[in-house]
Amino acid sequence: MKTIICENSQNPLFEAAADIVREQVMDANRESVLALACGETMKPLWARLAGLYREGRLSLLNARILCVTELCGVEETKSCRHALTEGLLKETDAKPENCFFPDPDAPEDYERLIGRLGGIDLAVLGLGENCHIGYNEPGTLFESRTHVQKLTDRTKRQLIKRGFQQAELPEMAVTMGIRTLTEARRILLLASGAEKAAAVYQMLYAKTTSYIPAAYLQIPPEVTVLLDREAAEKL
Repeated sequence: MKTIICENSQNPLFEAAADIVREQVMDANRESVLALACGETMKPLWARLAGLYREGRLSLLNARILCVTELCGVEETKSCRHALTEGLLKETDAKPENCFFPDPDAPEDYERLIGRLGGIDLAVLGLGENCHIGYNEPGTLFESRTHVQKLTDRTKRQLIKRGFQQAELPEMAVTMGIRTLTEARRILLLASGAEKAAAVYQMLYAKTTSYIPAAYLQIPPEVTVLLDREAAEKL
C-alpha cells in the first residue's frame, strides 16, 4: 500500500487523484473499466476530471464506468446514480450505455457484468468514518460480493451531513463487496478531513478483520492512498 500525504489544500489531493484516473483511461491499449464510489469525497475529483475533459486532456468515451454503490428506496435526486450522472457523466463524453449501476433486486447480475467486462482496472474509493468502503459496513466478510447491506447509524449520520433528512434516511444500500473491490487491478482511496483521521489510522495499521473493512485494502498489491494533512494527522 502506497500512502501519499498531500498539502493542506484539498486541490493537490484531487489533482493527484485525477492524474491517476487520467493515466488509466487514456491508455490506448484497452478500454478501461472504472469502479467509482459516490461519497462527498468524490465530488471534487469529478469536478477536476470534468475540467480535464474541457481542457481536452481527458476522454471517457471508451471507459466502462461502474458505480460502486446505490442507496435503496431513496428519491432519485438523492441516489448515487443521480450524483454520479450530474457530477461527472453529463460533464464529460462518457457514453450512457457504458455506465452501469447496481440493482438491489439482482446484485448477482452486477458480478456477472464485472466478469463480462474483464474485471475492474481501477477502483476509486472513499473511506467511511467507521472504516467502511463502498457500503461494506463493519462485520462484512472479506469474501463478500455485490450484496444488499444494512446501514449503520454512524453511516446514516454521514448521510445527514450530505443533506438527508432524518425521515428519508435509507435503511439499506447495495454495494460491491469487499472481495469484488479488492480484486480490482488498481485501487485508489481518497480521504480528506480530520473526521477521517481515526479511520485512516485503522485502515493502515489494524489487523485485517471484518470489523475494519478498509483494513482489507492492506491485502491487494496495487493500492494508493491519497490523504490531506488533516486526514493524516494520526499517522
